[in-house]
Amino acid sequence: MTIDQLIDAVLDREGGYSNHPADRGGETKFGITTAVARANGYDGVMRDLPVGTARAIYRRLYWLRPRFDAVAAQAPLVAAELFDTGVNMGPPAAVAFLQRALNALNRGATDYPDMPVDGRIGAITLAGLAAFLARRGAGGERVLLKAIEALQGERYLALAERRPANEAFLYGWLANRIG
Repeated sequence: MTIDQLIDAVLDREGGYSNHPADRGGETKFGITTAVARANGYDGVMRDLPVGTARAIYRRLYWLRPRFDAVAAQAPLVAAELFDTGVNMGPPAAVAFLQRALNALNRGATDYPDMPVDGRIGAITLAGLAAFLARRGAGGERVLLKAIEALQGERYLALAERRPANEAFLYGWLANRIG
Protein backbone atom coordinates (compact mmCIF):
# COMPACT_ATOMS: atom_id res chain seq x y z
CA MET A 1 0.00 0.00 0.00
CA THR A 2 1.11 3.55 -0.65
CA ILE A 3 1.16 6.15 2.09
CA ASP A 4 -1.93 7.72 0.53
CA GLN A 5 -3.76 4.37 0.79
CA LEU A 6 -2.57 3.96 4.39
CA ILE A 7 -3.84 7.43 5.24
CA ASP A 8 -7.17 6.66 3.54
CA ALA A 9 -7.50 3.53 5.69
CA VAL A 10 -6.78 5.49 8.87
CA LEU A 11 -9.29 8.18 7.91
CA ASP A 12 -11.92 5.48 7.30
CA ARG A 13 -11.16 3.78 10.62
CA GLU A 14 -10.98 6.98 12.67
CA GLY A 15 -14.11 8.53 11.19
CA GLY A 16 -15.13 12.14 11.59
CA TYR A 17 -15.54 14.24 14.71
CA SER A 18 -15.49 12.61 18.14
CA ASN A 19 -15.42 13.79 21.72
CA HIS A 20 -15.79 10.56 23.70
CA PRO A 21 -15.85 11.20 27.47
CA ALA A 22 -13.47 8.28 28.16
CA ASP A 23 -10.91 9.44 25.57
CA ARG A 24 -8.10 11.35 27.25
CA GLY A 25 -7.28 12.90 23.88
CA GLY A 26 -10.47 14.94 24.03
CA GLU A 27 -11.88 16.24 20.78
CA THR A 28 -10.66 14.55 17.60
CA LYS A 29 -11.43 14.86 13.94
CA PHE A 30 -10.22 12.12 11.58
CA GLY A 31 -8.30 10.78 14.59
CA ILE A 32 -6.30 14.02 14.99
CA THR A 33 -6.47 15.38 18.55
CA THR A 34 -6.89 19.05 19.32
CA ALA A 35 -3.36 19.16 20.77
CA VAL A 36 -1.81 17.69 17.61
CA ALA A 37 -3.87 19.97 15.36
CA ARG A 38 -2.83 23.07 17.36
CA ALA A 39 0.83 22.02 17.42
CA ASN A 40 0.66 21.80 13.63
CA GLY A 41 -0.82 25.22 13.00
CA TYR A 42 -4.57 24.54 12.93
CA ASP A 43 -6.40 27.00 15.18
CA GLY A 44 -9.98 26.50 14.03
CA VAL A 45 -12.88 24.56 15.52
CA MET A 46 -12.05 20.84 15.60
CA ARG A 47 -15.35 19.91 13.94
CA ASP A 48 -14.16 21.93 10.93
CA LEU A 49 -10.64 20.44 10.60
CA PRO A 50 -10.11 20.00 6.85
CA VAL A 51 -9.31 16.50 5.65
CA GLY A 52 -6.32 17.91 3.77
CA THR A 53 -4.86 19.18 7.04
CA ALA A 54 -5.35 15.76 8.63
CA ARG A 55 -3.67 14.08 5.63
CA ALA A 56 -0.68 16.42 5.85
CA ILE A 57 -0.32 15.78 9.58
CA TYR A 58 -0.48 12.01 9.10
CA ARG A 59 2.11 12.09 6.33
CA ARG A 60 4.53 14.37 8.17
CA LEU A 61 4.21 13.23 11.80
CA TYR A 62 3.34 9.57 11.41
CA TRP A 63 5.19 8.54 8.22
CA LEU A 64 8.11 10.81 7.34
CA ARG A 65 9.28 12.04 10.77
CA PRO A 66 9.51 8.55 12.32
CA ARG A 67 11.16 7.27 9.08
CA PHE A 68 8.55 4.62 8.34
CA ASP A 69 9.19 5.42 4.69
CA ALA A 70 12.72 4.00 5.16
CA VAL A 71 11.24 0.85 6.70
CA ALA A 72 8.80 0.58 3.77
CA ALA A 73 11.74 0.35 1.36
CA GLN A 74 12.68 -2.96 3.04
CA ALA A 75 9.47 -4.25 4.63
CA PRO A 76 6.27 -2.57 3.39
CA LEU A 77 3.92 -4.70 5.53
CA VAL A 78 5.88 -3.85 8.66
CA ALA A 79 5.93 -0.16 7.71
CA ALA A 80 2.15 -0.16 7.24
CA GLU A 81 1.71 -1.69 10.70
CA LEU A 82 4.14 0.78 12.26
CA PHE A 83 2.24 3.67 10.68
CA ASP A 84 -1.10 2.46 12.02
CA THR A 85 0.33 1.68 15.45
CA GLY A 86 2.06 5.05 15.51
CA VAL A 87 -1.22 6.81 14.78
CA ASN A 88 -2.88 5.01 17.68
CA MET A 89 -0.05 4.81 20.23
CA GLY A 90 2.53 7.31 19.02
CA PRO A 91 5.42 6.58 16.66
CA PRO A 92 7.98 5.98 19.45
CA ALA A 93 5.84 3.10 20.80
CA ALA A 94 5.55 1.58 17.33
CA VAL A 95 9.30 1.83 16.77
CA ALA A 96 9.99 0.33 20.20
CA PHE A 97 7.83 -2.68 19.25
CA LEU A 98 9.92 -3.12 16.08
CA GLN A 99 13.18 -2.81 18.01
CA ARG A 100 12.09 -5.23 20.74
CA ALA A 101 10.92 -7.76 18.15
CA LEU A 102 14.16 -7.51 16.16
CA ASN A 103 16.21 -7.96 19.34
CA ALA A 104 14.19 -11.02 20.35
CA LEU A 105 14.47 -12.53 16.86
CA ASN A 106 18.23 -12.16 16.41
CA ARG A 107 19.02 -15.55 17.98
CA GLY A 108 21.07 -14.23 20.87
CA ALA A 109 22.71 -11.53 18.75
CA THR A 110 24.22 -14.12 16.41
CA ASP A 111 22.39 -12.83 13.31
CA TYR A 112 22.96 -9.13 14.09
CA PRO A 113 23.67 -7.12 17.24
CA ASP A 114 21.00 -6.08 19.70
CA MET A 115 19.92 -2.49 19.27
CA PRO A 116 18.86 0.08 21.84
CA VAL A 117 15.09 0.25 22.28
CA ASP A 118 14.92 4.01 22.00
CA GLY A 119 11.80 4.47 19.85
CA ARG A 120 13.79 6.07 17.01
CA ILE A 121 14.61 4.60 13.61
CA GLY A 122 18.22 5.18 12.72
CA ALA A 123 21.02 3.35 10.96
CA ILE A 124 21.23 0.60 13.60
CA THR A 125 17.52 -0.24 13.45
CA LEU A 126 17.51 -0.22 9.65
CA ALA A 127 20.63 -2.41 9.55
CA GLY A 128 19.05 -4.85 12.01
CA LEU A 129 15.90 -5.01 9.90
CA ALA A 130 17.95 -5.63 6.74
CA ALA A 131 19.97 -8.37 8.44
CA PHE A 132 16.83 -10.03 9.80
CA LEU A 133 15.13 -10.01 6.40
CA ALA A 134 18.28 -11.31 4.68
CA ARG A 135 18.58 -14.14 7.20
CA ARG A 136 14.89 -15.10 7.31
CA GLY A 137 13.86 -14.50 3.70
CA ALA A 138 10.42 -13.77 2.36
CA GLY A 139 8.56 -15.27 5.33
CA GLY A 140 10.55 -13.20 7.79
CA GLU A 141 8.51 -10.06 7.28
CA ARG A 142 5.28 -11.84 8.24
CA VAL A 143 6.86 -13.31 11.38
CA LEU A 144 8.19 -9.89 12.36
CA LEU A 145 4.74 -8.44 11.75
CA LYS A 146 3.20 -11.04 14.07
CA ALA A 147 5.71 -10.18 16.80
CA ILE A 148 4.92 -6.46 16.50
CA GLU A 149 1.17 -7.14 16.60
CA ALA A 150 1.60 -9.38 19.65
CA LEU A 151 3.37 -6.56 21.48
CA GLN A 152 0.69 -4.12 20.40
CA GLY A 153 -2.12 -6.41 21.57
CA GLU A 154 -0.46 -6.87 24.95
CA ARG A 155 -0.18 -3.09 25.28
CA TYR A 156 -3.90 -2.62 24.58
CA LEU A 157 -4.81 -5.19 27.21
CA ALA A 158 -2.51 -3.53 29.74
CA LEU A 159 -4.06 -0.12 28.99
CA ALA A 160 -7.53 -1.51 29.68
CA GLU A 161 -6.38 -3.26 32.85
CA ARG A 162 -4.70 -0.13 34.23
CA ARG A 163 -7.54 2.23 33.34
CA PRO A 164 -11.00 0.67 33.27
CA ALA A 165 -12.35 3.57 31.16
CA ASN A 166 -10.16 2.22 28.32
CA GLU A 167 -12.28 -0.92 28.25
CA ALA A 168 -14.69 1.16 26.14
CA PHE A 169 -12.06 1.07 23.38
CA LEU A 170 -10.45 -2.36 23.84
CA TYR A 171 -12.75 -4.35 21.55
CA GLY A 172 -12.32 -1.83 18.73
CA TRP A 173 -8.56 -1.67 19.21
CA LEU A 174 -8.25 -5.43 18.95
CA ALA A 175 -10.77 -5.73 16.10
CA ASN A 176 -9.40 -2.89 14.00
CA ARG A 177 -5.74 -2.52 14.90
CA ILE A 178 -4.41 -6.09 15.24
CA GLY A 179 -4.01 -8.35 12.20
